[in-house]
Amino acid sequence: MHPEHARPAHLAEPAATVEALPPASSPRSLTPVRPLPEIAPLPLAALLHLGATDHPDTRLVFRSPVGTLTTDLGSLYARAARVAGGLAARGIGPADVVALQLTSRVHSAIAHAAVLLRGAVLLPIVPIYGIREVAFILRQSGASTIILPEQRAAQIAELRGAPDGLPALRHIVTVADSPAPPAATPSIATPSIATAPADNAPADTVPWEELELAPPLAPCARPLDDVAVLVYTSGTTAAPKGVTHTHRSVAAEVASLRSLRAGQPDFGYLDLFPPGHIAGLSVLLRTLVDGLPTVFLERFDAAEAIELVHAHRVTASAGVPFHLTALLDAAQRDGRGLGPLRDFLVGGASVSPTLVERAERAGVRAYRAYGSSEHPTISSGSAADPLDRRAATDGRVLPGSEVRILDPAGHDLGLGEEGEIVTRGPEQFAGYRDPALDATAFTADGWLRTGDIGRVDADGYLTITDRIKDIIVRNGENVSSKEVEDLLMTHPAVAEAAAVAEPDDRTGERVCVFVLPRPGSVLDLDEVRAHFAAAGAAKQKTPERLVIVADLPRTAAGKVRKHELRADLHAGGAHHLPATDGPS
Repeated sequence: MHPEHARPAHLAEPAATVEALPPASSPRSLTPVRPLPEIAPLPLAALLHLGATDHPDTRLVFRSPVGTLTTDLGSLYARAARVAGGLAARGIGPADVVALQLTSRVHSAIAHAAVLLRGAVLLPIVPIYGIREVAFILRQSGASTIILPEQRAAQIAELRGAPDGLPALRHIVTVADSPAPPAATPSIATPSIATAPADNAPADTVPWEELELAPPLAPCARPLDDVAVLVYTSGTTAAPKGVTHTHRSVAAEVASLRSLRAGQPDFGYLDLFPPGHIAGLSVLLRTLVDGLPTVFLERFDAAEAIELVHAHRVTASAGVPFHLTALLDAAQRDGRGLGPLRDFLVGGASVSPTLVERAERAGVRAYRAYGSSEHPTISSGSAADPLDRRAATDGRVLPGSEVRILDPAGHDLGLGEEGEIVTRGPEQFAGYRDPALDATAFTADGWLRTGDIGRVDADGYLTITDRIKDIIVRNGENVSSKEVEDLLMTHPAVAEAAAVAEPDDRTGERVCVFVLPRPGSVLDLDEVRAHFAAAGAAKQKTPERLVIVADLPRTAAGKVRKHELRADLHAGGAHHLPATDGPS
């Protein structure tokens, strides 16, 4: 690799891994540290090779708006090896950053595997990000290559030619838009049904099918502590932050998730998380490394998802509350129910106990999980947990991870006491792409500051109660936004709710709630006040403004963008989505 193509300095020297910390004199986790399930100490390229060798017949289904494509893991790996060879032939070497912006189609899975087989740094970008976000990510990451739909290639080419440009970007690989699958949807073992050439792409781009014509490349060995993956956070509070993960930390995440499907020999999975989100990456890597039969849905549609559940005997899935609510609503309309689906991990946003209880009545054992891009899965419930634990806690700390609870002064708190959650574990990230952000991300002794508030009970269950910056301070009293939302969700007219602080001259802040009502339901502020009074809620927790919305602004992962709601309130304007205020 030419010197001018060397990896940026921060990627060349990742932060020390957790194992390098001196645990002997450090405060200890509130929960016992359970050993990780065994995984070979190999770089991701070697793990992908093992996965395809051990599970070549694993069935993979890709559903797009134009049809369904079925293949197996061995065939997908063969295509990825050829694409990796195509990348190598164009001078893309180990440690080059290769960005992908593709929906959950077969090309996305192949590209993820191909980049890792080449030993390059994988940078998946959320598909719905606009050109502004993509430009920021490409510039900051120093990506040398991007793989994306042909319809977006002209925008990237234009950016590259602008004065500030994209100086590191050398290749634009284009995938034809919405290719129709073959009529019989056979296994995609050969490039004969690869994507058609991109007719509308700029002249200096590389069509996807050219990469597949290369001879297959053997897995590229990389040191375990080299950066393997770079993901950008969803941006619920500010500009996206680049999060670096090593081969070791990503492999540890795959290992830690194995405990979630123990005792499920007929496991079949429906993937609802988008590529570019850490959860979407985790699902795909579990599929490729552990050989899990998986159905990928390119664009979420609840009715279509239920059809796939029945057609492919899907037993498990995961998503944000929006996904689970939509599935339950669609199943109720459909009349067939959710069939074989019995296991649903719900996370990525505040989860109301009433949602888990509703899923239980529909025959689905839903449970909560907690993590972040920086520490992907910190805790999780399981289908085996009792309903009260699944509905009201975020599960037990997963194998390998540790959790402490701190007071505002940084002192350790005990079981049952509420404070800031700090974590560490082998799947923790190596640092931010912008190293200046690391200073506030960790405690002095190296634990990750999550920015979340919670507690650990005597049985080892972790419960997230709020975000440090998601508290409403009314007359000097702290009001938990999550507590307000959970109580609102018990009202039969409420489908989804977000509570935020609204500036108020008299009280400093007051409780404002944005509510997405259930179809056909009517709700006003008097009814909300009566609901809180009947529940015995303190006066300061009772909403003082109600905004009815047709939808809520969300990140690509489904989290509500509360900072947009707050910004509109602080600016004194109405939210940009259709809304009406409740009576004052």
